[in-house]
Amino acid sequence: MHRTLTLAFLATATLLAGCETAYYSAMEKVGFAKRDILVSRVVSARDSQLEAKEEITDALTEFGKVVSYQGGDLETRYERLAAQLEDSEEAARAVRSRIADVESVAEALFDEWQAELAQYSSAGLRTQSEQQLRQTRARYREMLGAMKRAESKLEPALQPLRDQVLFLKHNLNARAVAGLKGEVTRVDAQVNQLVAELNRAIAEANRFIADLEKNGG
Repeated sequence: MHRTLTLAFLATATLLAGCETAYYSAMEKVGFAKRDILVSRVVSARDSQLEAKEEITDALTEFGKVVSYQGGDLETRYERLAAQLEDSEEAARAVRSRIADVESVAEALFDEWQAELAQYSSAGLRTQSEQQLRQTRARYREMLGAMKRAESKLEPALQPLRDQVLFLKHNLNARAVAGLKGEVTRVDAQVNQLVAELNRAIAEANRFIADLEKNGG
């Protein structure tokens, strides 16, 4: 069974890799090099992080409104919180997907660049290109590291919100809500940590994009 699953995984991975290779080839034929695709995907990853920051911050705001309930339609407030949490979950999934997209094209770009070094007849140009590759790869690793750190904070921020929504689903009354007031500080701390890491990742993405566009990769 394990061997079957492993073979199935390898077959799927090979198929996906083949699809990516075909995609890059098709894009290059219409004038979009891997470097251009990388810039585009970093922009998408950055934008997904901005979206996640907004959605999760809004979810925290909605949670605060529920906990500070002083009367009125509690069910409507709960429904808004639940809907905002779902939007946040979707935004988090997009962040993870966009980062994976960045990693895929970056690996292809750097592999191609490394292989091309052997094609130079000029030692000087080869050395210059090799130095550019090292610098670009180093900048990329800094940016990817920031993105990964932000990604790692998504679940710690979402989990307590998830717990509160699940609890309130079966305890939607003023007494239960009042008992959750102490949770606001804990949830707020997790979201603030996430926002700080997202801001750093967004800044690194902007620097990486600017460097690539300035230096041409």
